[in-house]
Amino acid sequence: MNSFQFLVAVTASCGGLLFGYEVGVMNVVLVMDAFRIFFNLCTWDGSKLNADGINIEDKSSKDKVPFYRDLKPTDSKSFIEGFITSSFVLGALCGALLASYLGEKYGRQKTIMIGACIFAIGGILQGSSIRNYIMIAVGRLITGLSVGCNSVLCPTYISEVAPAKIRGTLASCYQLMITLGIVIAAIINAIVWYFTNIKPDDLNTPRTKIDAEISNFEWRFALCLQAIPGIALAILMSFLPKSPRWLCSKGRDEEAVQILAKLNATSVEDELVQSELRAIQEDVAATVAAGSSSVAELFSSVIRRRTFVVFFIQLFQQWTGVNVIMYYQSQIYNEMGFTKFLSTIVLPVVNNLVNFISTFPGMWGIEKFGRKTLLIIGAIMMMIFHILTWAFSTQTSKGEFWKYLSVISVFLYVFAFASTWGPTPWVYQSEIFPLRVRVKGSAVGTMSNFFNNWIIAFVGPALMKMWGTRSFLLFATCCLLAFLFASFFCVESKGLNLEEVDAMMSGKAAGKA
Repeated sequence: MNSFQFLVAVTASCGGLLFGYEVGVMNVVLVMDAFRIFFNLCTWDGSKLNADGINIEDKSSKDKVPFYRDLKPTDSKSFIEGFITSSFVLGALCGALLASYLGEKYGRQKTIMIGACIFAIGGILQGSSIRNYIMIAVGRLITGLSVGCNSVLCPTYISEVAPAKIRGTLASCYQLMITLGIVIAAIINAIVWYFTNIKPDDLNTPRTKIDAEISNFEWRFALCLQAIPGIALAILMSFLPKSPRWLCSKGRDEEAVQILAKLNATSVEDELVQSELRAIQEDVAATVAAGSSSVAELFSSVIRRRTFVVFFIQLFQQWTGVNVIMYYQSQIYNEMGFTKFLSTIVLPVVNNLVNFISTFPGMWGIEKFGRKTLLIIGAIMMMIFHILTWAFSTQTSKGEFWKYLSVISVFLYVFAFASTWGPTPWVYQSEIFPLRVRVKGSAVGTMSNFFNNWIIAFVGPALMKMWGTRSFLLFATCCLLAFLFASFFCVESKGLNLEEVDAMMSGKAAGKA
């Protein structure tokens, strides 16, 4: 791999940074007092909590020093919280549907640029929302359109410009950027929360109305900040080349060979470049001979196995429970008995750093051990850690030791996910479809991911309210099903170029089951 290939892959992967920031920002925004009051998630009558989260008027409270506002949840809290959070995912589902048409008509690179600009607009709309949860939901739906579209096209674009032997590693950069975006959002917004929610200036100001607004700078700043990475990605993508495979599909072979030469840091006459060009041209010729593709083709006898695998691999990725933790982790830690400070600042930042760092072993392992092996090992590990989290959480009333065992189990689950099921489905779906239906096939996987993500995000608050940490048993069961699915239905595509993967999946060449 040369420096230009690396630069192209990393820049395109920054589409994942937008996704990650959007996921990470909501965990903290949802527990910002001003946000909760503004959107009627909670009310505040002026009562106060001490540093341990106990009302200072409570007889059991020995510490009478006010530290936090004592907000009371409204009856509609779970619904509004789920509606606002899940609207982003609903937009992403629609964006994934649009990705196929836009990616084929305008190309991967140009569509990613447009998506980044839309993301910036959505972020500004969220941050300037009026006091109606419908408007912020619309803003999140718009950012979701961008993320859904780019979640299809970024991994596809990377897989089409990366050399076969490191394609999995470079494609998994997309997942790495998602985790980096979550870390950045967690750190920035934890700092904002610290300075605006701990001993706030209005803590001792008399309240005349329980739903009266307080300063909304904190959450407006956090949400408007999304415009910066959106605009930055659009600018950076303008310097990257178009996909050579897309150019060949449009009959622009001369441009394609120039880009292949640049990607391989050699001349257009080089045998490696000519070999890659011939393989792409043969694939395109076969595609043209068969006519234009349709959605129905995804369910033909040759393709339907891939469609089935991609749909379910993304379904299981979501039902391992990762986004319940990422969206609502502060509330989960609070449920385990940790203080407000630890639940909102310390533990989420640590967890998000674990998520980010753990992606590196996945990027290495995806080429060392293969896609299928990571899926199998990861499913077993996640199931074990979910069960341990639930078991330890039932003992938290017995002391601090059990609380920390519970949260360590959560961190270990996140490690298992980020190093296996985090990057692998995105890599897998970008490489198992033939060129003629590659974007459409990837869109099916991405739509499955976001549809199930939407369900999780919407029901998450109600699920945690009803079941508490018993929810981890549900996710452990899903991990068991994911293990069985990976064992019996997934095939190995490690080390093969995209044309060889297509041949293997079509039954034209032997592959590893």
